[in-house]
Amino acid sequence: MQPWQMLDGVFQRVSGPAFCVEYANHEQKQYGEGEPLFTLVLHDPRLSDFFTDDITLAFGEAYMDGRIDVRGDLADVVSLAIRNASLADGPSNLLRTAVSKTAGFARRSLQRQHEDVTHHYDLGNAFFSLWLDESMTYSCAYFRNPADTLEQAQITKLDHSLKKLRLKPGEALLDIGCGWGSAVLRAASRFNVRATGITLSEEQCRYGEESIQKAGLEGRARIRREHYATLDEGDESFDKVISIGMMEHVGKPHLAEFASVVKRLLKPGGLALLHLITCRFTGPVNSWTDKYIFPGGYLPTLPEIAGCLNDADFRIWDIENLGPHYRRTLDCWSERYERCVHQVRGMYDERFVRMWRMFLRGCSAAFREGNLDVHQLLVSKGDPNDLPLTREDLYAE
Repeated sequence: MQPWQMLDGVFQRVSGPAFCVEYANHEQKQYGEGEPLFTLVLHDPRLSDFFTDDITLAFGEAYMDGRIDVRGDLADVVSLAIRNASLADGPSNLLRTAVSKTAGFARRSLQRQHEDVTHHYDLGNAFFSLWLDESMTYSCAYFRNPADTLEQAQITKLDHSLKKLRLKPGEALLDIGCGWGSAVLRAASRFNVRATGITLSEEQCRYGEESIQKAGLEGRARIRREHYATLDEGDESFDKVISIGMMEHVGKPHLAEFASVVKRLLKPGGLALLHLITCRFTGPVNSWTDKYIFPGGYLPTLPEIAGCLNDADFRIWDIENLGPHYRRTLDCWSERYERCVHQVRGMYDERFVRMWRMFLRGCSAAFREGNLDVHQLLVSKGDPNDLPLTREDLYAE
């Protein structure tokens, strides 16, 4: 049996919206009834690497190399594959979702963790500034109104998150994994606290320091290039701690360590807000993401992260799911990314352009299908200080 015949057999079993496949001989075949949602274009007549135990990596690399194209939204292809994951009945299945056996599960040295972070975030401020919002916030936005722009939604997310900490003027706030510093700047300028951010990225640290100087916040805000595990309790303790989109990089073996560090750095009664992507199913990230996007990353389940916090003797006060907001955020990022593709291509190459398109659209599909969510957990070290009885204060203007 020829490879295309094997693929044809798989495609005939796919349930869901109709789609087309254009094979390397330019023969086009539709699967399903109705208007096709997309067309999968297979340029390579060999297709031998599709019949492996790691189709996720094989498909991702084939798309990056231009051996596969998609007419339509790449997210629809990934979404349909997720819905048909039950077709996984052996290495010959195109829609099988294979994962790396080790991604995110092995302990990593501080040096390796540093390398993992810089692999992604030190691509350059010029690259990220092309498609992020003006605040350079690289995490899930919060769309209080459907018509909100990305800029509005990111500021709303910062305020929504910081309000959960019930910040008081003069308090000391630590932001672990502060990115380019948007939460640090917002906390210092609007909430009048002493905000410290830490990141392992040299690019982020430099950008954040420059932003603090431009805003005239040198006395209230600072950003350091430092690993959370090296922070010394004797140097400083904090009234509040926030971490947005950083725990995904910690790795499964280090989750308990991270929780213990947060507890050690918090003052008694202090609050911490932990914001992270969670996965519905326990397991490593897929091998394509581990190899090309987030090496060493791991997405815990909500019960897993709640268990770690409970084991560290934190009290959990509030949990909110922002999953629908992240899908909307990813769609905004994708739209902005496509508008600047020619600039990205000039900075890198076509393979890089396609790699990041795959990442953004694949993530959007995973949130659409409910495989991924974003959770914010508000926890305290012991009894919290003056925590309100309701959430009403979060929504006050």
